[in-house]
Amino acid sequence: MIDVHYWPTPNGFKVTIMLEETGLDYRIVPVDIGAGDQFKAEFLRICPNNRMPAIIDHDPIGGGAPLSIFESGAILEYLADKTGQFLPKTGPERYKVLQWVHWQMANLGPMMGNANHFKNYAKNLIDDASQLEYGTKRFVGEVDRLSGVMDAQLSVNRYLAGADYSIADMIAWPWAMLLPRLIQEDVLKDFPHLKRWIDEVAERPAVQKGRKVGKELTERKLTEEEEAARRKLLFNQTNDKVRAAREAAAKAVA
Repeated sequence: MIDVHYWPTPNGFKVTIMLEETGLDYRIVPVDIGAGDQFKAEFLRICPNNRMPAIIDHDPIGGGAPLSIFESGAILEYLADKTGQFLPKTGPERYKVLQWVHWQMANLGPMMGNANHFKNYAKNLIDDASQLEYGTKRFVGEVDRLSGVMDAQLSVNRYLAGADYSIADMIAWPWAMLLPRLIQEDVLKDFPHLKRWIDEVAERPAVQKGRKVGKELTERKLTEEEEAARRKLLFNQTNDKVRAAREAAAKAVA
């Protein structure tokens, strides 16, 4: 059994999609990032970066004590190695997949997250319109560039890493499918190969099921006060803001 410390976000979907694709048994442990669950001592023990998702595999590769892993890229690589699925075991084909996994982790996810912040949240946090304009232009422009990178790759490959569906597709799709909502509805008209891939991956039953995991966790409508409290918690974090939580976690382990 695998415990998945999770909230229904693009980074969370990566893991539930992979688990559905592989058929591994798992259970969801909700981590309400808006309520601050990611700063609780029990979560920081398995994810010192105070970000979900994280997993605990109670039947790890090679046996032994339960194994905890954080960072979605590392989790997907581990699950692929555990099951022998969606990632070649050796050779050049393995690294063709892993380079796109690392590309997503370093590029698509962070840039889309920043673009979303400046387009949809920063207006409630920044009074200087020039800062808001610059940030929006900077990160939306980078998302546009990254969309072009994917479109070019998918113009000569069925999937991101080549002919076969892999963890590279699972890790990029939860972010890429949000492009119309984040940028503009008709953005994919400029990237036909990317659109083809998004639509094709979306048809996979495991993707559809993984995408719905935990949907009920976010169905409650928040009050304005709750929304403001969540924004304050999620944005502009510093070491000082999380130090107390880390110290509490360390004491709990000692």
